Amino acid sequence: MDITFHGAARNVTGSKHLLHLPDGTGILLDCGMFQGMGEHTEDMNEHFGFNPKKVSCMILSHAHIDHCGLIPRLVAQGFSGQIFCTSATMDLARILLMDSAKIQMSDADYSNKHRKKKGMELIEPLYNEEQAIEALRLFKIVEYHEEYAITPQCKFHFSDAGHVLGSCAVHLVITENEKETHVTFSGDVGRYGDLLLKNPQRFPQADYILLESTYGDSLHKELEPIEDALLEIINQTCLIKKGKVIIPAFSVGRTQELLFALNGLELKGKLPDLSYYVDSPLSEKATTVLKEHPEVYNRDVKEVLKVDDDPFAFKGLRFVQSTEESIALNEDNRPCVIISSSGMAEAGRVKHHIKNNINNQKTTILIVGYCEPNSLGGRLMRGDKEVFIFGEKYQVNADVRAIKSMSAHGDYEDLLHFLKCQEPGKVKKIFLVHGEYDVQQRFAARLNEHGFTNIEIPHQHQKVVLE
Repeated sequence: MDITFHGAARNVTGSKHLLHLPDGTGILLDCGMFQGMGEHTEDMNEHFGFNPKKVSCMILSHAHIDHCGLIPRLVAQGFSGQIFCTSATMDLARILLMDSAKIQMSDADYSNKHRKKKGMELIEPLYNEEQAIEALRLFKIVEYHEEYAITPQCKFHFSDAGHVLGSCAVHLVITENEKETHVTFSGDVGRYGDLLLKNPQRFPQADYILLESTYGDSLHKELEPIEDALLEIINQTCLIKKGKVIIPAFSVGRTQELLFALNGLELKGKLPDLSYYVDSPLSEKATTVLKEHPEVYNRDVKEVLKVDDDPFAFKGLRFVQSTEESIALNEDNRPCVIISSSGMAEAGRVKHHIKNNINNQKTTILIVGYCEPNSLGGRLMRGDKEVFIFGEKYQVNADVRAIKSMSAHGDYEDLLHFLKCQEPGKVKKIFLVHGEYDVQQRFAARLNEHGFTNIEIPHQHQKVVLE
């Protein structure tokens, strides 16, 4: 039995891990799209590093594009097995993959207009809407704690990972010669005390753990409360400077957290009287899906529901649908708040909003989650004074701010809490995935201090044999 790491290996995107069982069964854990990897992104997304036709089935931890975004391409290249996930993940993946196909086709058309003028080679989208629809036909729902047998020798179940709606950790039991091997894939681990969701759940003792490590060297809890930070930035930008706050935000999870926090300000009578735009049709759909799954809410949200029947709506909020409405926002100079995807500012409408406002000193670009260092959001976060957007160079005159406490990923204390249900001496090895290499090295040292002594940080396409 072996496992090969084809993504999220010493980086935080493109989650893709292929487990080969002794009977020849190939189980793919996630099939995520690489995002923000600079000039290498396109090539990494085009080549899997394995033959999709030889993968027996796939298990999806959650619906974020860096975990599910290449599923249509996988299917288009010959994968025909089932794709297992929770019902909420299936609901989200349906809208995310269709939206991803539209964005890729749109961005390819936009880039090709400039490439054609410059005599450059034209590009193709990774997949189209028809291919996304074909992939969605292979999804099969398995709910939390429901045991499912892939083969007589391999079964699995999900536990709630608390990261986003429907997210799960995957727990596999492989039997060979009457010996059981327990393999856990954490997916992305959420925060204990999340703004909206329940805490990550305990899970059975594992022999091998694939553990995400995005914030393996960070603590979130020392940062200021989200509502206070939002209020200060909105007041400073919109009321004092008379400018716009532009927030790149993932359509699933982050956008809903922002709406919940802004709604909280309204309930307290503190929300400034402005226009608040969610410029992402996908975000509206994702918010609707979240409302359809109230079972995931934590106690705080349920308390709000006692006094407010819609915790994601407030005065001044408007969901933008058409492209024409989105373009019109750039021609309207009135102060406002624009929330738009993608979270790393690598694609979608927010990239156009940043392009049209980045030269304006009145503008604030507010980063509210992790950005891969080479992404547009990552370059803005590190303080670059010049950035390229759609192949053109722009001066960064806008103010760039961040609220790091809004991450849906657990910090190192959350990750250690996630492992509290495990006896370190019984864990044969922890593989750190979904993290930057320097962060993973520091987190590995911290894990050693807590008794987990066999830690490995796999590199891209590395194969490891499991005992």
